[in-house]
Amino acid sequence: MGRKGNDEGGKVNVTQQNIKYKRKLLAQRRRRARLRLLVILIFVGTILTGVLLAGYALVSLGSKLNQEYQDMYAGYSQRQQARRGTIDHRFDGYTNVLVMGIDDGVDEDDGEGKRADGIVVASLENSTGKLRFIHILQDTWVNVTGSQQQMKLKNLYALGGAPLVTRQVNALLGVSIHQYVVLDMQVFAELIDAIGGVDIYVESDMNYDDAEGGISIHLPQGYQHLDGSQAVQYLRYRSDDLNDLGRMQRQQRFCKALYQNLLQFKTLTKLPAIAEIIKQRVETSAEIFDSMYLANVLRHLSSVPPESIILPGAPAADDASIWVLDDAAAAQRMQELFPPENLSENN
Repeated sequence: MGRKGNDEGGKVNVTQQNIKYKRKLLAQRRRRARLRLLVILIFVGTILTGVLLAGYALVSLGSKLNQEYQDMYAGYSQRQQARRGTIDHRFDGYTNVLVMGIDDGVDEDDGEGKRADGIVVASLENSTGKLRFIHILQDTWVNVTGSQQQMKLKNLYALGGAPLVTRQVNALLGVSIHQYVVLDMQVFAELIDAIGGVDIYVESDMNYDDAEGGISIHLPQGYQHLDGSQAVQYLRYRSDDLNDLGRMQRQQRFCKALYQNLLQFKTLTKLPAIAEIIKQRVETSAEIFDSMYLANVLRHLSSVPPESIILPGAPAADDASIWVLDDAAAAQRMQELFPPENLSENN
């Protein structure tokens, strides 16, 4: 009996010890679980804090960049307006670029400084890719915008550079000029060489030498492949009965020939070299000009040959060196090129 009691007492003690041990293990597990939960909470909190801080930083950076781009665009718009004048948004459906050839040789007017020796507006209709060339005689007589002066258009370059000529052409045509490009004869020759030259028919033998003006022109009649130097000779030649009007007509033919050359597939491989010359050597109001930009322009050009016109007018009665614009006929021509109904659609 005594032994049985001892056995039962021992079993009770073992059971109590087991219960205590299990409670101890459970308590340890609970502490570990709470510790793991705490660690997880700290980890998640750290991650969330990092995400929030990163998000705040990104928002702040984005806001800063956006402000910088707005400031840059505002500055760009102000610079553009100073260069070319105010743009009429009715012409947003067109891209009108004023191209000026600059010459600093001897002038028959004995003028000082560089002058615009060739003035052409290249107008691209954005929706169709059709291109028009509007040729303006350099000796066109103008009332200088913002002053009481009168002079030949070409001489404005010496007074106010490309921006003044651009604003004057803007007023002369009643058409917004979006960009301008200025080329001196040497850079023009480099660009023609970079393109690979131009095929054109030289309508007569061209021979002219002017040691004082540094001009030497010698081109035989017939179909020719002109390199850069020869292209300059072709465009500068003026010793014929038509004088400056003859030069303008040659400019028309040259622009059409150059256009056909640009549409050839081989031109794409030459765009990096062309873009580099424009970037480094050409004065232009366009602040972004690279091979991708040029490729995009070429991609949108129509295969239809460009229309080419000369602003109507006649030599002055008392001075044949002055070209007097026929204002009414010129306005009518501009209305035909930029129909009011098309402008209203683009508004």
